Amino acid sequence: MDLYPHQAKALDELHNGCVLWGGVGSGKSRVATHYYMRHEAPRDVYVITTAKKRESLDWNGEFAKHGVGRTKDGTVAGVLTVDSFNNLHKYEEVKDAFFILDEQRLVGSGVWTKAFLKIAKANHWILLSATPGDTWLDYIPIFVANGFYKNRSDFKREHVLYQPYSKFPKVDRYLGVSKLIRLRNSILVEMPYERHTTREVHYVDVEFDCELFKDSVRRRWNPFTMAPMKDIGEMYRVMRRITNQDPTRLEAVRTLMVSHPRLIVFYNFDYELERLRELSDTVTVSEWNGHRHENIPATKRWVYLVQYAAGSEGWNCITTDAMVLYSLTYSYKQWHQAFGRIDRMNTPYEILHYYVLKSVSRIDKEIMQSMRSKRNFNEKRQKWQQN
Repeated sequence: MDLYPHQAKALDELHNGCVLWGGVGSGKSRVATHYYMRHEAPRDVYVITTAKKRESLDWNGEFAKHGVGRTKDGTVAGVLTVDSFNNLHKYEEVKDAFFILDEQRLVGSGVWTKAFLKIAKANHWILLSATPGDTWLDYIPIFVANGFYKNRSDFKREHVLYQPYSKFPKVDRYLGVSKLIRLRNSILVEMPYERHTTREVHYVDVEFDCELFKDSVRRRWNPFTMAPMKDIGEMYRVMRRITNQDPTRLEAVRTLMVSHPRLIVFYNFDYELERLRELSDTVTVSEWNGHRHENIPATKRWVYLVQYAAGSEGWNCITTDAMVLYSLTYSYKQWHQAFGRIDRMNTPYEILHYYVLKSVSRIDKEIMQSMRSKRNFNEKRQKWQQN
């Protein structure tokens, strides 16, 4: 149970109310269990994680190495409870315990955030994340839980300037950024480590129906429902569908299967899934999404179809060196987490291949630009942290 140097350094810096910020596969769960044994035992410990990671019993295994179990007569410290974020509200009345929140899901002002803020007032806690936030707004729940601000409105009054004459609230710029940087640095505990892997990203050009795309946007007509579009949201959904369902994307996957007999494929929507299922005519296909929770095949040739929202985090695979991003996602967090599924400390591969399918459509260009701005925010955070 010895820690790597980067893990031991992070362990010494951890404190109540902080965020352990480490890349996917850097060993955050191992550090968190050591922190519990050093500083929080014998309090009861609650781990809130993804449903997939809860079902895999990864956390149970980590704590078992320290003799921490799920019953009072089966533990050397506190009692362990592992559950998913969907059930976070069940623990709002817990007091004087230690909470580990595995992955940053506390964005906005929804039920998870409300439950977390109530829990944070009566318990000790740390958060583990590879991507703590894409914008300053994502840090509000953590800042409030640490007592830096009274609530979300207090933060916005001090730091957010909205664009005037906008149909919906849109941030123009942030005020007092130097203070925000100082507060963020006080709660982020970075855990960088030197990977033995090299990520090679390949952009694969695919086509789209340009005429249908232009006609639908110009006429505001939905060719899938054969009815006028109701709003701007529907227009963007139509643009994405016209772009993502082009048959050249499936052809690209079939081509990649020749050089990579085992492929993980990330996608967004059910209409993409229906087309990807056609791959089962030549190879074993398994899925992880809102419909099926299947394991990665054990055959020599397989394709594992993973929906971004359902499976971008909480699991890993070291039996392949290749991944396909079948369609783009607006979420930098999902994108970053997806890349980490095969980039693990114990993978036998040194070169990992990521194939990004993209077209020259307006919507793909906008998504790439959005992703680029969120990536830049995270890269600036790294520079500030180093300074």
